[in-house]
Amino acid sequence: MKRIASVIGLPADNAAEYLRLHAEVWPGVLARLTASNITNYSIFRHGELLFAYMEYVGDDFEADMAAMAADPTTREWWALCEPLQRPLEDRRDGEWWKELPEVFHLD
Repeated sequence: MKRIASVIGLPADNAAEYLRLHAEVWPGVLARLTASNITNYSIFRHGELLFAYMEYVGDDFEADMAAMAADPTTREWWALCEPLQRPLEDRRDGEWWKELPEVFHLD
């Protein structure tokens, strides 16, 4: 299993719409997450930051993420959510959400 934590900005002016969208995530988006072997997925908000945590339980992360990125419903969902977010300046090339290093884990 791979644990993934990431962070992105959420300007205050966009928070209400982002929260509204996530109060009822589309069933097709949820199904694609499950099909791509994502479990235990949560998004938390602190002021103008969103923190996400998920666990990947598959055996081909790159292929599962490519399948998610190719999914029409997921792409439509992202088209609604991404304009509300503000990626952090120090993220790696190609990242939207900045992936965070794990510094501690108790199993």
